[in-house]
Amino acid sequence: MPTSRVNKFEKRRKNTKLLSILIVVASILIIVLLGMLIFGGDDEADKTDDNQTEQTADGSSQGDEADSDSTPEEQDDSAENNTDTEANDSNNGTGSEDESDSEEENSEEVTTEQVEPSDDNVIEAYTGDWQPVGTEQSEPHTINYNDGSQDRQEMRKAVASATGLDEANFTMWWIERNGDQKVINTVSNADESEIYRVYNTWVPNEGWQPTKVERLKENDQKERFE
Repeated sequence: MPTSRVNKFEKRRKNTKLLSILIVVASILIIVLLGMLIFGGDDEADKTDDNQTEQTADGSSQGDEADSDSTPEEQDDSAENNTDTEANDSNNGTGSEDESDSEEENSEEVTTEQVEPSDDNVIEAYTGDWQPVGTEQSEPHTINYNDGSQDRQEMRKAVASATGLDEANFTMWWIERNGDQKVINTVSNADESEIYRVYNTWVPNEGWQPTKVERLKENDQKERFE
């Protein structure tokens, strides 16, 4: 009898212990499942919200792009208008080639440097990297000082390129020999508000090249003709 009771007690104790373990395990599983349901559901909801937000941003940006782009019909109209404008520019002589040529001419700037004046009549003197103006004359070259000569015409181009005077309208008062194939041109505009000495040198096969300019206070060559 005592042994049987001990066995029964032992069995009950074991069963109670096992039941307690099972209850603990079951409780843990329930807690884990609840946690998964709660937090897992929030994550899914967050992902869904994020996806919706991204889609909305993409949609709005695509909508902006769609608004900024013209329709095919509008693009066709724009292309036709551009074609008409280019055709009109071409007929009027104001095409893109003329514009590009003008831009190239404006971009060719001359670098100048101040130098010492040669006398008290000089306001300022400067040298520059002017290029020879070109020539129609052959070598060997002999200077022809006569009015209307090829040298006189090409000297005028050189003076205009160095001073900015209008080639057709300035007065060439005097041409002075300044060494072998070198001259000094004294010139002015019509009202003599701009008076210059321009030093020119002959470059074989390339023509007259300005090398120095002096802006004068007075026309010191005018008295020759009074």
